[in-house]
Amino acid sequence: MYLEGLGNTLLIALIAAAIGITLGVIMAMVNYINKKTGKLKIPTKICNFYITVVRGTPVVLQLMILYFVVFAFWDNGIMIGAITFGLNSGAYVAEIARAGFESIDDGQMEAGRSLGLSTWQTMRTIIIPQAVRNSLPPLFNEFIMLVKETSIVGYVGIYDLGKIPGLIQSRTFDYLFPLLIAAVFYLVVVLILTKILHIIEKKFGKSDRNQGGVTNGK
Repeated sequence: MYLEGLGNTLLIALIAAAIGITLGVIMAMVNYINKKTGKLKIPTKICNFYITVVRGTPVVLQLMILYFVVFAFWDNGIMIGAITFGLNSGAYVAEIARAGFESIDDGQMEAGRSLGLSTWQTMRTIIIPQAVRNSLPPLFNEFIMLVKETSIVGYVGIYDLGKIPGLIQSRTFDYLFPLLIAAVFYLVVVLILTKILHIIEKKFGKSDRNQGGVTNGK
């Protein structure tokens, strides 16, 4: 039961991360293009409104609204949970990606346009790859947070790792050890993911130093 719950937890987190990163990068890109060109004012206002509402309301309420109201006709709880956390994560990823876009030198957009590239071509070939690279460590950290935060899906009856202790408690009347076992599972997963994050950060730091050395050599 614990392994099944862990599998569902990781599945929800992975799908949510994919949705959140896609949505967040798009919103950050809209804000960035509007800031540089002033052409996307209305979409920018919509994105900012979305970010404000999502970040200003508890995720558990968002989950209940989507589960009991918006997707009441759908019996796939795992997907509903993944969509909920994906939509929630998108608002936070948007801020992470926005910082990544703002870390790019302003002259790069102008350089791309001077070479005859359109705004979208400049974003796709020059700006977005660098912004995503700069944002990758905090984005991976957002995934780690998702793994832990998805534990609340048990409130609506979704069988994730956080829900399993309650099922075991109802059968064995043992309240301590089922919770401790679930905690150990979460801890091990988070430690593994944190180790991967440290490897990524170290690799990026080494790459930056190497680039700096080449630049100084020139």
